Amino acid sequence: MGRKGGALPSAGGEGLAQGDATATSIRSRRTWRRALRRPPAVVGAVVVFLFALMAIGAPWLATGDPIRTNWSQIRKAPTMAHLFGTDDLGRDVYSRVVWGARTSMQAGVLSILLAIAVGVPTGLVAGYYRRTIDQVIMRLTDAWLSFPFLILAIGLVTILGPSLTNATVAIGMAATPTYIRLTRGLVLSTAQEDYVQSARALGGGDVRMMLRHILPNIFSALLVQATVSIPGAIIAEAILSFLGLGVQPPTPSWGTMLNAAQQFLETAPWMSWWPGLAIFSLALSFNLAGDGLRDFLDPKDY
Repeated sequence: MGRKGGALPSAGGEGLAQGDATATSIRSRRTWRRALRRPPAVVGAVVVFLFALMAIGAPWLATGDPIRTNWSQIRKAPTMAHLFGTDDLGRDVYSRVVWGARTSMQAGVLSILLAIAVGVPTGLVAGYYRRTIDQVIMRLTDAWLSFPFLILAIGLVTILGPSLTNATVAIGMAATPTYIRLTRGLVLSTAQEDYVQSARALGGGDVRMMLRHILPNIFSALLVQATVSIPGAIIAEAILSFLGLGVQPPTPSWGTMLNAAQQFLETAPWMSWWPGLAIFSLALSFNLAGDGLRDFLDPKDY
């Protein structure tokens, strides 16, 4: 009897563990089924992942030094030795495209992270406290938004000076007002929910209310916005580099590669094919992944 009595808790524990494992397995299968119902989003996410691997593994994936010139190989068409051909200085285009992925991913991701770091807390404060604070913040934000995104980025990087770091900061600051307005709107709607009102009635402090009850419930919308904002930041970095305001030669960048290729569109078109295709593919993939993520996180789809 003693042994039987001692065995019951163990059996009960094993049953609970098996139940949890089964529930987790069911949730995982359901998640995969929901994801696979959106093939474009899955393809976009895979392409973004591959570009991320390219950016991280650039030193190993590149077939040569992206800045080393070879005057005997100027503007050579694609061959087995140079898969994407060479540019006007004899540099390997494939290696430059691979290293350019690191530049574009850095500018796109870090600039949006900067916009989130500044815009989300500001919008959170404006939406939560309202009244005078809200009015001041939103009037400044409206003035900020009166400047077109790209024009503002160009103006800021002109003041700061041309470099990848300054271009990243300029793009991030130009994108910040979008996150202020979005966060404020989400906070205004979320603050009216019953669970927020209940927590406030129980004496929850302002910081706890914002960080514990409001921010986690608007995180998914902010994540989707970040995903669809990154393509714009990548294109903005390419434009700034194309204009000579971003990455400076000889550092590889898809924008600077297009700038150099514009003089040889007829004699060496491959110089523009690959960086242009890379920008198009990465921007489109982020957009597809963002659209799929928005649908995936929609609670109505459960």
